[in-house]
Amino acid sequence: MTDTLIPNGCKTNGPVESGYFKKGCNPFAQTGRSKLQNKRVLLNQQIIKQMRMRAGAENLLKATSNNKVREQVVLELSYVNSDLQLLMEQLEGLNIHTHIPLIPLGLKETKDVDFSVALKDFILEHYSEDGSNFQDEIDDLMDLRQACRTPSRNPSGVDLLANYFSQLSFLETRFFSPTRQIGIFFTWYDSFTGVPVCQQNISLEKASMLFNMAALYSQIGTRADRQTQAGLEDAIAAFQKSAGVLHYLKETFTHTPSYDMSPAMLSMLMRLMLAQAQECLFEQITLPGIRNEFFSLLRIAQEAAKVGETYGEVHQCMIQTPIKNNVPFFWTTMSELKTNHYNSLAHYFVSTALLDHQLTPSDDEDKQEKALSQIYDAMPEGRSPLEILKDKEERRRMGKAHLQRSIMGHEEAIRIHSRCRDLQKLYILSDILQAGLRRSLTKFEQNDKEEDFTDYMLAPDIISKTEKKAEMEIPADTKVKVKDLFQRLGPLSVFSAKQRWSAPRTIRLRLQDRDLGFTLKGDAPVQIQSLDPLCPAAVSAEGLKEGDYLVAVGETECKWLGVSDVMKLLKDVDEEGVNIRVVSMLDSSSQPMPTKSATYGGLPKTYSMICLAHDDEDKKSRKVAKKPSFLSWGLKNKQKSGSTLSLPNADYNGPWNRPCPTYPNSYNESALY
Repeated sequence: MTDTLIPNGCKTNGPVESGYFKKGCNPFAQTGRSKLQNKRVLLNQQIIKQMRMRAGAENLLKATSNNKVREQVVLELSYVNSDLQLLMEQLEGLNIHTHIPLIPLGLKETKDVDFSVALKDFILEHYSEDGSNFQDEIDDLMDLRQACRTPSRNPSGVDLLANYFSQLSFLETRFFSPTRQIGIFFTWYDSFTGVPVCQQNISLEKASMLFNMAALYSQIGTRADRQTQAGLEDAIAAFQKSAGVLHYLKETFTHTPSYDMSPAMLSMLMRLMLAQAQECLFEQITLPGIRNEFFSLLRIAQEAAKVGETYGEVHQCMIQTPIKNNVPFFWTTMSELKTNHYNSLAHYFVSTALLDHQLTPSDDEDKQEKALSQIYDAMPEGRSPLEILKDKEERRRMGKAHLQRSIMGHEEAIRIHSRCRDLQKLYILSDILQAGLRRSLTKFEQNDKEEDFTDYMLAPDIISKTEKKAEMEIPADTKVKVKDLFQRLGPLSVFSAKQRWSAPRTIRLRLQDRDLGFTLKGDAPVQIQSLDPLCPAAVSAEGLKEGDYLVAVGETECKWLGVSDVMKLLKDVDEEGVNIRVVSMLDSSSQPMPTKSATYGGLPKTYSMICLAHDDEDKKSRKVAKKPSFLSWGLKNKQKSGSTLSLPNADYNGPWNRPCPTYPNSYNESALY
């Protein structure tokens, strides 16, 4: 969808992986995806313009009683709806992948983020250190994020995204306080519509990175060589991991402002990934060949029915509101096509088992009877499995009934294939469907008799069953261990954004009767305890206090030193003494809530509308309804908040409306869900 694959002639290994660029980064993919994203944004701008025109026309229609004006408005509305339909078809064309008959997810696109100024200011204000001393760490963070915009389609690319995701957890604890904003805006584009969402909440960044990890796994699965067992293993693992990451995203981050990460959409995507994994499991079973043997054919039939069942569930999810208005038509038709195709294969294999393998005296009747009874919920017309197996004519009639359902299913799949313009480009898929239909027709003609013209039997449904069901697999990449880029600020358990600190105080420490006047406790950093209030270091107003953290002795930083290491530095203190630096923890509960934030107060309320604006005058005159802040949209069990997505109302029910997909109502905060 949003990803342009590198041509086969373009080498992506060697210098790219081991030279200047980070491992797992493929900068050559940026050009194609960026162009595609720009096209998507432009189309959305045109769509919104047409929707505004439609809204204005309907208001005029309601306000006027002049028949001539009303006729003119209805005519103009018909043109507007036609333009909307064409624009939506163009947008849909950007959201498909027409190279292989599996569906990958597209990566979410983002804008550059400059961490430099905001982090330097926060380090100076909150940690009382010179932010310029951390320029290298900030540059490394920005380079890592930039590399994550163009990951390579292999495990190295996944590792790159996982490293940045883990780094975000450190970043959130270090710099993102729950009671204030630091002025860093994260902008991400919806994977399906291209509509931008901008927030200061780092949870948007973390959720989008998880979505891209799932998308990257799906792309690895679709690119695997499914003509080999090893390639199929890779594809199965990739799709199962993609579903696992999507499940983790759904359970961890709720009330997301981007529709592609809403619970309903994530549930559908999880089912889609598992259905494709189940399809690869079926291909893995049939890759060595299918034995033309009774029990083997029945087993393969149930495996095919399982694939058809999973795609049927996916299709039912896709046609539900509001998912059907945003999922590409290519996806919906592909899932419906595969449902019919694999169900038809299941009926063909059962018919082959009944028609090509007559019961002989050397066969185990009980075993065949049990196997046949297990593929049906109920036998047709009260017949028993043993009667069908023993009676040659009944066996032939049942086999023909399954062939009829196989033929009808293949014909329906071919009809669906011809209905979608983009599916027609998949010539290999068309060949597969035609071959399946010809195979069923040939076998039906071989077993057809003239006197069977009025003999009709409806074959029962086949119970789906699989030896190995596709399961979600949450990869370890979601919790990979990385080095904290800003570990020089001190242990994260103590030096975090939620704690408030006094400015470092420099105190001259001298021995008094070979006694420092206090003891030390705790792991790094050490704390002052058992302080003698009469010792020289504690007598002044700015002196030592019980519970102070010791951060430096002389020129040596002590934030990461334990008690024994600090005592080694203090044991050599002479009569002249040594300077130490300490900080005191302040009460963070009294810190006031800031009056301005990304979606609050005097700053821009919804950046997505600004990005989608057409002209400066419209920007100035637009009135956006005030909405609650998104300070806590990200984590489960936190306060629910609305979406920053703000689009014109598209819910118009007039006689002039032609059916076309609509966007969510901008004044309904739950419209995305």
